[in-house]
Amino acid sequence: MERKATDRLLPLMEIPAGYLNIMGYIDESEVNGPGCRAVVWVQGCLRECSSCFNPDSWSFEINQLISVEKLAEKILSNPRNQGVTFSGGEPFWQAPALASLARKLKAAGLSVMSFTGFTLERLQSEYAPAGAQELIDQVDILIDGPFVESLAINDPTSPVSSSNQRVRIFNPAFQDKITWASDQTEIHIFKDGSRIVTGYRGWMEQP
Repeated sequence: MERKATDRLLPLMEIPAGYLNIMGYIDESEVNGPGCRAVVWVQGCLRECSSCFNPDSWSFEINQLISVEKLAEKILSNPRNQGVTFSGGEPFWQAPALASLARKLKAAGLSVMSFTGFTLERLQSEYAPAGAQELIDQVDILIDGPFVESLAINDPTSPVSSSNQRVRIFNPAFQDKITWASDQTEIHIFKDGSRIVTGYRGWMEQP
């Protein structure tokens, strides 16, 4: 029998205060928002879309626990990071901790962008995950809406992957900086041989 959504969310309660459960992290990405950015993939999503970019991110079970303080230090230690992008998984299931991280980074002059499978309207409703508005208040750019394969856009000028998604610009300074394309990819190779392919249909790979 399929587990109820509430049961699948139970591992969220195991995350200590001030910590995030993440699937992956990279520095210096140029295909996940404007400029050179750190990217944080959080662990956990209820949607399980058949065309999901990162199916390994669906489970809410603990993957990598990292404190907000340590992650902020990691991001700020690389002077090339001009901002951070939250992806997943579903960032808004860990909204309070991400909001705390975002505040620290914005205080240091970095920008904050987030993807979400929720619509903005849902995130601003009474049915939103806890802390959703707290995170929205820290976000400069939000890409909202799930990826829908039947509505896919394969266009080097489009910042979104499917036509139902929207680019929400909350900081006017970024109005003319929506220049990345959703069909670009990067490959990041780490010392242990693992790699992350990110961008359009990005995924985490092991050697």
